[in-house]
Amino acid sequence: MNHPHGKGQGHPHGHGHGQPAKDGMPAPPRLVAWEITRNCNLSCVHCRAAAEKGPYPGELDTQACFNLLDGIAEVGQPIVILTGGEPLLRPDIFEVAKYGTEKGLKMVMAPNGTLVNDENAKKMAEAGISRISISLDGATKEIHDKFRGVDGAFDAALRGIECAKRAGIDFQVNTTITQQNLDQIQEIQQLAVDLGAVAHHIFLLVPTGRGKYILDQEINAEEYETTLNWFYDQRNKTPLQLKATCAPHYYRILRQRAKEDGETVTFQTHGLDAVTRGCLAGTGFCFISHTGIVQPCGFLAVECGDITKASFAEVWKNSQVFKDLRDFDKLKGKCGECQYRKVCGGCRARAYEATGDYMAPEPLCSYDPTGAG
Repeated sequence: MNHPHGKGQGHPHGHGHGQPAKDGMPAPPRLVAWEITRNCNLSCVHCRAAAEKGPYPGELDTQACFNLLDGIAEVGQPIVILTGGEPLLRPDIFEVAKYGTEKGLKMVMAPNGTLVNDENAKKMAEAGISRISISLDGATKEIHDKFRGVDGAFDAALRGIECAKRAGIDFQVNTTITQQNLDQIQEIQQLAVDLGAVAHHIFLLVPTGRGKYILDQEINAEEYETTLNWFYDQRNKTPLQLKATCAPHYYRILRQRAKEDGETVTFQTHGLDAVTRGCLAGTGFCFISHTGIVQPCGFLAVECGDITKASFAEVWKNSQVFKDLRDFDKLKGKCGECQYRKVCGGCRARAYEATGDYMAPEPLCSYDPTGAG
């Protein structure tokens, strides 16, 4: 949420597998991340949108926002993540959130925390915002502020969290994992517990937007495996709901580890992790840009439709890109051969960035499905 990597999808509550429905129609989306504005007051080093203070032309007006929410409600009742940029910079944000709530959609928000105060936290609650996500990318202000590109961002985010708590709004902590903070993850998770978060979602850097220019900060495949195994070990050690995002291999590791422990992965034993899958792009999740362009996710810059020209329902049902992503037998290379393809799927955005083909193998995976390595 202010995720994906600072600016993009971030999933408060994000779960759901999005398998095709039995009648041949696609399953409804579980999550829709909507970049409601690209304006922002920060300049994060990993930003997908490379967002800064606008104006950005072509942003959807209030009525177009209402029309989009009507279209989303036609196909289901997903969680709608209002993200950006910084959603609180949009003057009609509470009006739009309230409209979505009244449509039966679960409205959540991904502010960066620095602009949250008692007044707008109260307005969020009144508009039906049930959860916000705040990114903490360091356990100290030095590391977080460097990542966010603004001195004081850490302290301001903590102040925002306190305001949300006073307004009775649940919050989750999102962390984008890079070389800069890899050794701080345990401390960040403890900080989330101490602050009273309901969840901790970790994100693995996807090199798009400004993220392309900090590739030296990306963790390698071995560190990736180690981090996700550590994350699995936290399941019974913390009161937080845990979710690994942009880290589809976690759903392979979860099954490998459970098998080693003699467990069967079920909803009773592993909760929502048992019924979701790794990459949700185009299956249970999609992203909508500030101008109404629909993409499989915030990091996979492939246009699937334009909601100013077609309804959201038409795009969700008929996009060829979405149809490809829903057919796991179309995955190529080792992802296509992998016995975990239906629960992992590899990060389609990383594959696309590396090869120009969104069905290509995930480049940041060390697993050998043939067992030869």
